[in-house]
Amino acid sequence: MKFNAILLVLASLCLEQASAVTWYFLRWYTPDTSAEFIKFSMDMVAPTLPQAATYYLWPGLQDVGTSGVYQEVMDGRSGTWWIGAGWCCSNPTLSWGGGFNVAGQTTTTIDMVRTDNTDWTSTLTQGTQTVTDVFPLSYKNFNQALLAIELYSVAWDFGPLVFKNVVMEMNTTQTAWCTSAPENYNSATSYTMSTPVVSTSNGITTCSIALVNMTGPA
Repeated sequence: MKFNAILLVLASLCLEQASAVTWYFLRWYTPDTSAEFIKFSMDMVAPTLPQAATYYLWPGLQDVGTSGVYQEVMDGRSGTWWIGAGWCCSNPTLSWGGGFNVAGQTTTTIDMVRTDNTDWTSTLTQGTQTVTDVFPLSYKNFNQALLAIELYSVAWDFGPLVFKNVVMEMNTTQTAWCTSAPENYNSATSYTMSTPVVSTSNGITTCSIALVNMTGPA
């Protein structure tokens, strides 16, 4: 992630500036700034949490100006995973959304959808639990989609992070952004990924990836 975005996440989570952060993420970009992501959804499998520590695992969208990140964060600080949606970190300043605890090796369905010219809607579902939050972020041009691991003074010691049924939609007819490999930040992550399936209809391109398995540090 770009340096200013890292600072934004750091500020949002109220961590000491001296904390050592380690990043692992895969990132897809729009082909140009006239295009933007309008949907990002997936099934996220929680790894087994080995200890209470500052693990943040999340899918998210970042805007052209890197003013922040709209994200669904799985947080391991309490010793039990908790997942919730929010905007990090300012411009605008928004309250964090709701969420729930998540057991290891269970799956949470995540939907982030641009619902109109004002709002994005986040929906988190696991079994009978569903949490929906609305964020007035449609004026942001989200040109980056990320699957991220953000660690503060702790190692990647929880095993693979698995995302299934990843779907990205973008208002473009171009398709190479989907069929090309994502950026692997600093080549830091070992991962496997199913072959993307791409389709275009009415000016919207849908990219579907059955499995993204972030297996560990490279």
